[in-house]
Amino acid sequence: MSKRQSKLALGMMVFGFFLLFAPAAFAQPAAEGASSAAQQGSAITTEGAKKLGGAIGAGIALIGGGIGIGRIGGSAAEAIARQPEAAGKVSTAMIITAAMIEGATLFAVVVGLLAVLL
Repeated sequence: MSKRQSKLALGMMVFGFFLLFAPAAFAQPAAEGASSAAQQGSAITTEGAKKLGGAIGAGIALIGGGIGIGRIGGSAAEAIARQPEAAGKVSTAMIITAAMIEGATLFAVVVGLLAVLL
């Protein structure tokens, strides 16, 4: 990822967090007969926080898994370039390790999505 893409991604995250909490900051006072829940505006609730946490957790798990598998692939390519005769052993170890990371990532995503859906 280039420096420009990193800055763009960071800016989008900051903007997203602003949009997430902006309705609570700019909420209008409720009418006299309104309930206490309506008076609080649109602040995040416990149910909303659970769903938000599950979605963020699933996204972070995917990012971590992608980074891990990418590093394994890059290291395996370097190892094969240095010792071409060991390509079979390196490829086997790479595939097994990538499968373990993929399994852990899939488990984390399922747990995160269960938090969102249930």
